[in-house]
Amino acid sequence: MTRTLSITRKELRAYFGSPMATIFIGAFLLAALFSFFWLETFFARNTADIRPLFRWMPLLMIFLVAALTMRQWSEEQRMGTLEVLFTLPVKLSRLVLGKFLAVLLLVAVALALTMGLPVTVSLLGNLDWGPVLGGYLGALLMAAAYIAIGLFVSSRTDNQIIALILTVLLCGFFYLLGSDGITTFMGTGSGELFRLLGTGSRFASIERGVLDLRDLVYYLSLTGLFLALNTLALDRKRWSGGALTAGYRRNAVLAVVLIAANLLALNVWLNSFGKVRLDFTEAREYSISDTTRNLLAGLTEPLILRGYFSEKTHPLLAPLVPRIKDMMKEYAIAAGRRVEVAFVDPKFDEELETEANQQYGIKPVPFQIAGRYEASVVNSYFNILIKYGDQYVTLGFDDLIEIERRKDGQLDVRLRNLEYDLTKSIKKVVYGFQSIASIFDNSKKDLSLVFLVTPAKLPADLKEAPATIREVAAELGKETGGRLRMTEIDPDSGQLDPQQIKEQYNIDPLAVSFFDPQTFYLHLLVRDGDSYERVYLGDMSKAEIRKDIEGVLKRSSSGFLKTVGFWTPPEEAPPQMNPFQQQPPREQYTLFQQVLRENYNLEKVDLASGRVPGHIDVLLLVAPRDMTDTDRLAVDQYLMQGGSVVALTGSHVLDLSPYAQTLNVRKVENGIDALLSSYGLNVGGSMVMDMQNEPFPIPVERNLGGITVREIRSMDYPYFVDIRQDGMDKESAIVANLPAVTLHWASPLTVDAEKNKDRKVTTLLRSSDQSWLSEDESIQPNFTLYPDRGFKPGDQMGSQVLAVTLQGAFASAFNEANDPRRTARPEENTPAAGAESPPPQPSQPAEPLIPSSPESARLVVVGSSEFVNDTVIGISRSLGQDRFMNGLEFLHNTIDWSVEDQELLSIRSRGSHARLLLPLTREQQRFWEWLNYSIALFALILVSVAGALRQKRERPMQLV
Repeated sequence: MTRTLSITRKELRAYFGSPMATIFIGAFLLAALFSFFWLETFFARNTADIRPLFRWMPLLMIFLVAALTMRQWSEEQRMGTLEVLFTLPVKLSRLVLGKFLAVLLLVAVALALTMGLPVTVSLLGNLDWGPVLGGYLGALLMAAAYIAIGLFVSSRTDNQIIALILTVLLCGFFYLLGSDGITTFMGTGSGELFRLLGTGSRFASIERGVLDLRDLVYYLSLTGLFLALNTLALDRKRWSGGALTAGYRRNAVLAVVLIAANLLALNVWLNSFGKVRLDFTEAREYSISDTTRNLLAGLTEPLILRGYFSEKTHPLLAPLVPRIKDMMKEYAIAAGRRVEVAFVDPKFDEELETEANQQYGIKPVPFQIAGRYEASVVNSYFNILIKYGDQYVTLGFDDLIEIERRKDGQLDVRLRNLEYDLTKSIKKVVYGFQSIASIFDNSKKDLSLVFLVTPAKLPADLKEAPATIREVAAELGKETGGRLRMTEIDPDSGQLDPQQIKEQYNIDPLAVSFFDPQTFYLHLLVRDGDSYERVYLGDMSKAEIRKDIEGVLKRSSSGFLKTVGFWTPPEEAPPQMNPFQQQPPREQYTLFQQVLRENYNLEKVDLASGRVPGHIDVLLLVAPRDMTDTDRLAVDQYLMQGGSVVALTGSHVLDLSPYAQTLNVRKVENGIDALLSSYGLNVGGSMVMDMQNEPFPIPVERNLGGITVREIRSMDYPYFVDIRQDGMDKESAIVANLPAVTLHWASPLTVDAEKNKDRKVTTLLRSSDQSWLSEDESIQPNFTLYPDRGFKPGDQMGSQVLAVTLQGAFASAFNEANDPRRTARPEENTPAAGAESPPPQPSQPAEPLIPSSPESARLVVVGSSEFVNDTVIGISRSLGQDRFMNGLEFLHNTIDWSVEDQELLSIRSRGSHARLLLPLTREQQRFWEWLNYSIALFALILVSVAGALRQKRERPMQLV
């Protein structure tokens, strides 16, 4: 090894003894930095990663390595020093290895001089260092393969220029093998083979922070093969053609052939063997989580995962198919025989295609593919089927990928969060297949029913109710194998007096009517150990009673698909309009429903009855306004039952009136401000403005050569408050892994410390210190009065609370005196104009008010509702950014937390969205860009000067 390192030092001295290394490395740095800041438009992307640097690395490395290796053996042959090397007492393999290490160290120096980029990005945003380490390691492995190729080519010629050109061509050949330009003409199977042979396509996995053993072995195999060929090529120059050396020559060639064959067999075996890899990403986002493994371990029936992928598909989708297959195979490995994984191309099996089309609704998607001489359209399958029992879910093109357009017009097509998409689908089919009996099969819960009833005192219209309840209980008991039993108690029998019932079950008797003081009991409770949860009986039909009981049982158990009940404002009556005038949109809150339906049963609730259905697991209030007292009572009593309420509220909402000529907001009326105030949370009547904000798109017309061009530009808009991680609670799972959340026309929240002293209060979101409050409802920028930003700057700057969670016991905002069901006259309880009228008042009163909630009650309040408004999401989309997805993810995380579904929350938050940069001015962007140029140049000069000085200090050997 000493002799090998001596050769390495000799080669390094030769490089730094001339300007060669400095010129080549300088050109490499210039190209790398230029591609990062200009071609990949780093600041315009606004993402804290350096993958744009590595995107160009497979190409840049070809030219750098070719320039560094072209002289290694060619110059030795031209100068006649190769024969001298052959006479040295050093093996040829050590000569080759010494030169290889010298070039590899030079490449490592070149890569090290780009380290200013990740350091800069880490200062400007929350950089994940896993892909950075993976990218540099992958670049070194790829460079090693290129160096081996370059040394082999250099050994075959004494002309450096020819060596340079041939090295570029041969390395370029290996790079092009896996490129889209080649695999486009192949099918999925043959295209995958070519991608396995391509140095650039192999680099893609390592670049994202995943070190796969198969990729590592591939690069090392390529390196070892060409180093062996290099040694053989040099050895051939010493051979004679005589019979005495025939055996030696034959054995040398055979040894290289065997090395190549074994390396090929190793790669083939590893590719079929499966994955052995290290995930360097911070959240291990490319590895199966413990949540998924636990879900798979609990399967009691075979789970079918079937991929429908066409042989011929779009070239941008083809590279994603192997990654999907790898992930699905990992599910099979993690679950053993409980998961059946298969991949089919329906076009080659008519029976499978008919089944996919008719039974599962899987249809091919038409893609336009451009060939060399023509463009064609192919119908391609790109779907996954997840089936468990009689339940199934299909994932298609729109469910699996996301597309981002780069500044150069090219498209980045990538998978979303594949594990999350698969696991949430598995969870949906598994929990949808579960029955009530599984509550007792999969847990040791001690659940039973307690029925308190006074049959003799029941009103006439409730006489049949006890028999119906007994019938439902008997059916549930039979379905659970007798494990769910019901105990019936008649308080009139003297078993318990009203005071004991109040203390033990926390219930009061019901009144027959307003005018009849006689009371009765008709209460059903679910006992879970020592605690009781009341089943609120509404409709006394058999189906509704069963539904209410199952809702409470499922809510107290895991393993069931939860139900989110959502409320949106009543639709306003459309105004009389010109028939030719465009009608305003009627429903403005649909996108968030699509997102939540991926994981939950979503059900729109009507609060006019004064109660929330018992099977609702969490109540979501979106832009609460124009509500009646009865609506607010329903929200209050649901919280008093120990439910979870998520309120997206605020003092202002977007005004979409057809008469509005500009963007306007309007004041919210008849909302839930008073209700929240009684819980110790006040919603301010102003709007928060922040210097840290999401830009607003405005149309701009420009005159170019007499042609008017209309384009969209972005401007700072303080009403779109951009909350980064320094404004989030780092301990809360709701926002722990979110890069940013934007709230639009948000109102400040104030927590009453006295009322909340016994509750757990978490401030989820805060605006920056450069924010202020505005009472002005004019939200249009005025550059005449305020030329800098278009808005009046704030007088008092300071951070504002914008989202909080409250957990604990709450006192009801209602009592017997202000119960709208008892005190309100019909005209006092009517909704706003255009809203639906409440149902007629019942002849008898509803159940008595619940005065307080248990400790399990949860309340989440966000000071803005417009971040889930379809119109506002469309505004954000118009800039080509995906910031609106952060808001939808924040809502989804909130629902997960409210129903205590922490498992999916942890998977979805694992790096599923871009890490954003800090807000920077144009001057600051230029500063950081030129700082990186300067650092790289200065470091290169230091390295070159140090190498030159070291060589200058060396003294020639004294001959004796």
